[in-house]
Amino acid sequence: MIFEVLSLFPDAFSGFLNSSIIARAREKKLLEVNLTDYRQFSLNKHHKVDDYPYGGFAGMVIQAQPIYSALIELLEIGNAPVVYFTPQGRPLTQKILESYSSYKRIILLCGHYKEIDQRVRDLCVSDEISLGDYVLTGGEIPALAFIDGVSRLLPGVLSDRESANSDSFSNEGLGFPCYTRPEIFMSLGVPEVLLSGNHKEIKKWALEQGKRLTVTRRPDLKK
Repeated sequence: MIFEVLSLFPDAFSGFLNSSIIARAREKKLLEVNLTDYRQFSLNKHHKVDDYPYGGFAGMVIQAQPIYSALIELLEIGNAPVVYFTPQGRPLTQKILESYSSYKRIILLCGHYKEIDQRVRDLCVSDEISLGDYVLTGGEIPALAFIDGVSRLLPGVLSDRESANSDSFSNEGLGFPCYTRPEIFMSLGVPEVLLSGNHKEIKKWALEQGKRLTVTRRPDLKK
């Protein structure tokens, strides 16, 4: 899997890419993340990429030209979906991550300031995704979440594939409570069924707990 990331702040990705599961996956050549600063594609002599919006609205808008030029260069290498992160996009879900895990290459576009020029969205963007009903400074954090979520679904990235299959949202609901050693902590114990060794009953308990949490905390998932 290759992630092509377009961002004004590529340095924001360095710590994430060199840590934990993502770092190990990159070392094993299971995924590749290429960072492109689209400021370098600006035709302005000062590499300016933003300007005031037409209509007299507040804020600054990123111009179409730098992003368009960067995208065209990447698309000339090979066709790939272009995902833009915006509060106007569809909410990111586990199903969306799963659908993208089958691609060989994905282009991720991170905006900044108020927005990017709508015309580059109309011309090049194939999907628009939101991390949630709130506004962030730029698309870098959503891009990090997207890369992490897709990567852990790729073969070989997780040492325990079954762990991903039992995560929250993998079965359209929340996951179950987890416990580890010691058996007693601050006078609180572990549910007896988890110590029983009865895998049928343990699986039943996990499903029931997941359903209970889903109903009480995220009933919208069962609509």
